[in-house]
Amino acid sequence: MSNKYSDEEIRSMKKITCQIAGQYLGISPMAVSIGMRNNLLPIGFAIQNVDRHRDSWSYHIVAERLIAYKYGKINEVQVQNIEKNLNMIISHFEEMKRDLLFLLSENEELEG
Repeated sequence: MSNKYSDEEIRSMKKITCQIAGQYLGISPMAVSIGMRNNLLPIGFAIQNVDRHRDSWSYHIVAERLIAYKYGKINEVQVQNIEKNLNMIISHFEEMKRDLLFLLSENEELEG
């Protein structure tokens, strides 16, 4: 696979998909998604969306982390600090989502 994207093109993208990251790193999009899901590819974060009907994943790829990873400049300590901060943010969002779903279900019961 040839490198289709320059660092500057990666930096200017609004959303970097697994396909784009794979082409940039010279690996398959599947390798990108599996690597991110299993915390083996420190270029962003994979969020599992679980609902009653299906299981899906969302990927948020951070341009600077992708570029740093490609050049081997990402340091494990930096990654752990970033992950810790992201996990804190994600858990806050999860709490807010649960609260919102609870309020919505209460509202439906009142209307019903």
